[in-house]
Amino acid sequence: MGMSYLILAGVIMLASWLVSSTLKNKFEFYSKLHLQNGMSGREIAEKMLADHGIYDVRVISTPGQLTDHYNPADKTVNLSEAVYNQRNAAAAAVAAHECGHAVQHATAYSMLTLRSQLVPIVNVASNYMQWILLAGILMIKTFPGLLLIGIVIFAATTLFSIVTLPVEYDASNRALAWLENKRMLTQQEQAGAKDALKWAARTYVVAALGSIATLLYYVSIYMNRR
Repeated sequence: MGMSYLILAGVIMLASWLVSSTLKNKFEFYSKLHLQNGMSGREIAEKMLADHGIYDVRVISTPGQLTDHYNPADKTVNLSEAVYNQRNAAAAAVAAHECGHAVQHATAYSMLTLRSQLVPIVNVASNYMQWILLAGILMIKTFPGLLLIGIVIFAATTLFSIVTLPVEYDASNRALAWLENKRMLTQQEQAGAKDALKWAARTYVVAALGSIATLLYYVSIYMNRR
């Protein structure tokens, strides 16, 4: 299993690199596709929120790249500086996607609620998980229960990765549907936004697969401890 896991881990790492590299290239390309409506990411976000009757969510700029996110705690759509200010297909796609999460929150989308409930657990688990798993492997013959505890904790993070998939895909679907129904983009711009979000979603797929594979690896160690 050790060699098999190393091979699988290598494949997943390669897939992650390929997806991330393609995503970066896609966003660079669509960042050059300027919107004919002349709207910035901030303006796109504010209009999508208004069109869904959401007036208690603020659209703000946050430093860095790929730092875009929706914060349900303080009801803010946080857009990276480039997305917030720029007027291109990539910015429109990201801005609308993050507003998709705000719409999920406003409509009590069940998977988003579940993911939010898992966040505190995952935050605590991430601080101790690796140490518990390492100690569990080292003490597998004398104290196998420690590894089992680590597996349960890791399973919570894996569940979080799995639950994230429908949340992200649904947010993208909501974004693309609104962009199309409101005729916000030209046909070319709409196709670019769809392509960019498709590759962004694939990063979550690779992450979930990697988490599942790692979980199975630890389970196999525990099952074959004797």
